[in-house]
Amino acid sequence: MSVDFDKFKSVISLFDKQSTTLSEKPYLWYKINNEYIALTWKQVRNKVEKLSIVLKNLGILKGDRVVIVSENRPEWLISDLAIMAIGAITVPAYITNTISDHEHIIKHSGARCLILSNHNLAQKVLPAVAKCSQCQTVIKIENDNEIYDNPVSVLSWKSLLEENIEQSFNLTTAVEEHKRQDTACIIYTSGTGGYPKGVMLSHGAMLTNCSGAEYLLKEIVSNLDEIRFLSWLPLSHSYEHTLQFYIIGIGAQIYYAEGIDKLLINMGETKPHFMTAVPRFYDSLHAKISQGLKKQSKLSQIFFSETIRLGKKIYQGENLSGFEHFKNSILNKIVRKKVNKRFGGDLKALISGGSALNFEVGLYLTALGLPLLQGYGQTETGPVVSANPPSKIKLDTVGIVFKGTKVKIADDGEILVSGENVMNGYWNDPKSTSSTLINGWIHTGDIGAFDDEGYLKITDRKKDIIVNAGGDNISPSRVEEKLNIEPEISQSMMYGDYKNYLVAIIVPDREFAKKWAEDNNKEFSIKELIKDEAFLKVIKQTTEKVNKNLSAIEKIRKFLLIDNEFTIENEMMTPTMKVRRFQVKLNYSNQLEKLY
Repeated sequence: MSVDFDKFKSVISLFDKQSTTLSEKPYLWYKINNEYIALTWKQVRNKVEKLSIVLKNLGILKGDRVVIVSENRPEWLISDLAIMAIGAITVPAYITNTISDHEHIIKHSGARCLILSNHNLAQKVLPAVAKCSQCQTVIKIENDNEIYDNPVSVLSWKSLLEENIEQSFNLTTAVEEHKRQDTACIIYTSGTGGYPKGVMLSHGAMLTNCSGAEYLLKEIVSNLDEIRFLSWLPLSHSYEHTLQFYIIGIGAQIYYAEGIDKLLINMGETKPHFMTAVPRFYDSLHAKISQGLKKQSKLSQIFFSETIRLGKKIYQGENLSGFEHFKNSILNKIVRKKVNKRFGGDLKALISGGSALNFEVGLYLTALGLPLLQGYGQTETGPVVSANPPSKIKLDTVGIVFKGTKVKIADDGEILVSGENVMNGYWNDPKSTSSTLINGWIHTGDIGAFDDEGYLKITDRKKDIIVNAGGDNISPSRVEEKLNIEPEISQSMMYGDYKNYLVAIIVPDREFAKKWAEDNNKEFSIKELIKDEAFLKVIKQTTEKVNKNLSAIEKIRKFLLIDNEFTIENEMMTPTMKVRRFQVKLNYSNQLEKLY
């Protein structure tokens, strides 16, 4: 049951309406004792109202900031809704953050309270809270009876909600005070350089995004009696966060995944219609399917190869012969249906955002019958700016501009965005705000253009452009994309500012390296393999193969092979799976300079 998002004052008034209308229907599904169980809309509303009372009793006032540090689970959304219900501001934080990251966010936001999920996270969060005098209270969701030697007051979620059972909070009355322009949340951008900035998003920004998504997906959603969505991308990510309110508006059910290691299992259990992910996930999915195929029979490999070939022809608009049409209908049943079944069998669309999707990966998955809708946006834009409509997907673009959003291309090619979806500014950072939000237009830092059908294409990233010694501008992501699709390579980063040629930092693919070691009777150790002349020769052959499809100034002249993957833990990757270029350069500056 979909609603008109434009008619609501806030995301809480939207929840108020839907939780009343859908009362006894299942809403949030989570795993307990290896079985998914549901909370109804009425039960969730009841918990939101109780937590609202708790927060008010703890002295949380309108405009106060409350941090949430938790994996995806019903309590995350309940916390978010309760914080906003009393007029306070949610500050989501990644569970992968370091102690110093948490300290920065708590201090910078001036948060007065923090909600966390479990003991493991408490060990990283409490030392940060202890250094932030204004944050007096921590509410812990899991009741594990741990005692903390810490000056911070740690309160039990369960006890607090039960203690306040006699008090009342009227959600319907509370939402009357909300305004669309009010700041609903402060989301700290993961940024590829330095400390993150706090993006203030209004209720209106997120509701405008929901309205755009509803318009884009209505051709799929309108044909479904019941809509299931699997949530696994962190709720602290603006993309997944705003999506929760779209799901409220269409009356869908949310299933919380147990983690990336159990994602495929959870998909089989929940049979989702939609799922969102960042391109890194689709790269990994492509690699897994390709590797798994090598273990199949020769006949299966032939069927699979023909499915890909015909799927690519269909995507590219080429005519199939009568015999090819017949073959394709058979392959729909024996290959594509089987692939879709691995993802639950009811998948209508995979949605990609956060960074650029590798075209070849997108084409491969689309040919297999997994419709992939690539979108574009930034935290500062609510976050979505554009996305591919299901009726006509163009994988080399980021789709058409969302309803209610304006986009124009500046004289230098930069993409500028305006509309209700843009941020209220950066929290406590007027200098950064004035350099990004100019006369109502967000200056995205991305370079792009519209094609003749109004689809937006991202061609470069202003800040990531490498300027070589000859003054040529080179897009590193274009070269990295070509390297990362190769089976021998897991990750890469280009380097060469003000240099005579480009070099690459390369992380070899672990599975490929393991098999190579077995085939060559070598002991498997990435640390040893990156010094092995024969293995280095294989990687060199790969870079030479990639070079054939690059211009002279883009070619990789030398490379540095490393045994450390870019990860969130070692701070070489952001929580949104983007390479932190400045950190990688810092870590390997000496070795990189030696390549020159």
